[in-house]
Amino acid sequence: MIPGEILVGAGDIPLNEGLDTLSLRVENTGDRPVQVGSHYHFYEVNPALRFARDKTRGFRLNIAAGTAVRFEPGQDRDVELVAFGGARRVYGFRGAVMGPLDPGPVNGGDGDHD
Repeated sequence: MIPGEILVGAGDIPLNEGLDTLSLRVENTGDRPVQVGSHYHFYEVNPALRFARDKTRGFRLNIAAGTAVRFEPGQDRDVELVAFGGARRVYGFRGAVMGPLDPGPVNGGDGDHD
């Protein structure tokens, strides 16, 4: 083995298998390119991107980790999103959520989401 070498089996490696997905059309209404990374909460992307935003709460782009999609000014394109997994808590980004994505107790707790 060569240092840094990655050995993978034959065939495709499935990404996000079994998770909920959502396809939608996105238009960049701005005058500058907008790039969205693989793990960015799509609900909170740049307001210049026009799409059915309310449907995207709790979703991110369904692309390989570390990659991104670029929307040029005036461009519209179809994208596929995938639901966040894990504890489904979102912090940061544009500050629109700052906590649990789903209502009610998290992980069997008492509803306190500090």
